[in-house]
Amino acid sequence: MSGASPEGVTVYEAAGGQPFFDDLVAHFYRGVATDPVLRPLYPDDDLGPAERRLALFLGQYWGGPTTYSDERGHPRLRMRHMPFAVGEPERDAWLRHMRLALRTVIEERGVDPEVEARLAEYFSMAAEAMVNTR
Repeated sequence: MSGASPEGVTVYEAAGGQPFFDDLVAHFYRGVATDPVLRPLYPDDDLGPAERRLALFLGQYWGGPTTYSDERGHPRLRMRHMPFAVGEPERDAWLRHMRLALRTVIEERGVDPEVEARLAEYFSMAAEAMVNTR
């Protein structure tokens, strides 16, 4: 897991804990809710459960509590996304919304730009890893 820095402070702690990830994901899903490329990938009328899962996953991944795994088991991200056709347009739309959400929350909360850089790098890698159509 990529949560800890050499100083022993996790990204989770440096960002401000779970409230940071909750806010980040809330901003992200506001964009998803109206995106013509991404919204069809969410079959439920209510994006709330997906929002909660992503916020808990990110918090855990970056050094927070294991609530996500306690509730859902191993993340198995690629397997969980396999039922959905994720191509370059979906990847690009996902990254666009996540980068905007990240920039917004970093600025609003005054979080260290190093946190933003680490998260942005992870989001780029993760988005690319979810592509399952070419």
